[in-house]
Amino acid sequence: MINIKENERLNILNHSCAHLLAQAVKHLYPKALFWVGPVIENGFYYDIDLGDEVIKEEELEKIEKEMKKCAKDGKRIVRNEISKEEALEMFKNDPYKIDLISRMDENEQVISCYTQGDFTDLCRGPHVETTKELKYFKLLKVSGAYWKGDANNKMLQRIYGICFEKEEDLDEYLKMIEEAKKRDHRKLGKELDLFMFDETAPGMPYWLPKGLKMYNTLVDFWREEHEKRGYQEFSAPMLNNSALWKRSGHWDHYKDDMFVLEDADGEEQALKPMSCPNAILVYKNKIRSYRDLPLRFNDVDAIHRNEGAASLHGLLRVRVFHQDDSHNFIRQDQIFDEIKSILDIANYFYDIFGLKFTPYLSTRPDDYMGEIEKWNEAEEKLTQVLNETFGKDGWVLNPGDGAFYGPKIDLKMEDALGREWQTGTIQLDYQLPERFDLTYVDKDGSKVRPVLVHRTIYGSLERFIGVLTEHLGGAFPTWLAPVQVNVIPVNIEAHDEYARSVVERLKKEKIRVELDNRNEKLGYRMRESQTQKIPYSLVLGDKEQENGTVTYRLYGEQDTTTVSIDEFIKLIKEKIETKALLK
Repeated sequence: MINIKENERLNILNHSCAHLLAQAVKHLYPKALFWVGPVIENGFYYDIDLGDEVIKEEELEKIEKEMKKCAKDGKRIVRNEISKEEALEMFKNDPYKIDLISRMDENEQVISCYTQGDFTDLCRGPHVETTKELKYFKLLKVSGAYWKGDANNKMLQRIYGICFEKEEDLDEYLKMIEEAKKRDHRKLGKELDLFMFDETAPGMPYWLPKGLKMYNTLVDFWREEHEKRGYQEFSAPMLNNSALWKRSGHWDHYKDDMFVLEDADGEEQALKPMSCPNAILVYKNKIRSYRDLPLRFNDVDAIHRNEGAASLHGLLRVRVFHQDDSHNFIRQDQIFDEIKSILDIANYFYDIFGLKFTPYLSTRPDDYMGEIEKWNEAEEKLTQVLNETFGKDGWVLNPGDGAFYGPKIDLKMEDALGREWQTGTIQLDYQLPERFDLTYVDKDGSKVRPVLVHRTIYGSLERFIGVLTEHLGGAFPTWLAPVQVNVIPVNIEAHDEYARSVVERLKKEKIRVELDNRNEKLGYRMRESQTQKIPYSLVLGDKEQENGTVTYRLYGEQDTTTVSIDEFIKLIKEKIETKALLK
């Protein structure tokens, strides 16, 4: 999916279209006042104060018609550079613009406005030449947004939209939006009975039995594969004294995002927002030798972050989640091999789910800490391993965006709709080993600092499941599906006993199976099985009962196949073992 902000022409079109939206709203709602209308990755929005009036979704079409009318007029969009005094006079009746202007320094920046016909807006620009260039746009939704993002301020109305150069590009985007609605993990999670939320615990998902089965299957797979590669799983307390977070630096950087409380003795405690300090304490539990490294401590403990209610979004943005963390303690000379091994794991994991990802290398920021020689060596090795693994054109350089404690590689994956999501990350850290005085005994008996690698593959399990649900449209591969087989007797009474025997046979083979012997028509139960996206539906009638066979239908297909029970078990176990996708 294209990033509007990164495409110069689309950026200008969408910036101009935000002004067109504001002009149309001003025509329809003369008392409207405007805050900001920036370009975002997927279009633009404008925050508007309409007083007591509320714009509903169905009113967007009316605003669109007025926008088209304004665009058809073809008014030139004229830029004027003005003084701060002139700006304050021009927008004297708009407190939002006055707030913006008051914080500007005309000695450091040019203050400009753009006029199109009867509408003038404060803006840096640039814009298109005339409104006639704004032909292919769509208003997408309206929502609430606090002024300046502060919940203590007034709630404004935010209208989202998007604009393209060509009609076919807009049509393609709108089709993608419709498909995304069908694939929305919140919708599918409810339909497939995977998870739920309750107002008594905002941002904290309840995993329902089917969803928990899938969650545990992902963790079991992760656990098995990492044990093969020398990782050691540990678990740590969920609550730690604030002294730990102060030493790690999280208190200074993340306190506002932490859940802080006092224990019975008045000691300040915090729910952990990440597992780094806990893994470090495990490392410090005993003296380490150069022979011990690399040491890889991984965990899937619960992590809590005090996200604002407005930012919560299904499984994608929550207050409690489980991250497949690992903190790998290595020597400086092991950086290349360690990063290579982590990228190999990422390649293996994502390929299983049919996901493609692009690595982004973020290098030394201006406020870096540590010795520049170590930074240079680390960046050189990360570059080397990325070139070797993906080729010189297979990754993206993100200069100056590394963490203050070390360079990092972010793994951004693309789903079936072309949307990019960040999941995994690999970060080199020189700072925490210093803060916690971590050492290992080298060959000559001297004490040396290890390098700490923070890494995830799934990232947040909750977020990964949300993304995966949308990527696959809820049609999970057989090995991951909460219910792998649905057994449907044709006649409830005549075929029930045989159906139950098939169910028991499958259960003995550790296949997740359900029996649908409800008093409903066969066609209804078959459709229900497809709606639930169960990989295999077995239909058992007279013929199957007489011959000891099963007739199966794969999800998404019309054809059926009849085989012996043994053949079916062999088939499905192969699909489970190879972790094959449904299609």
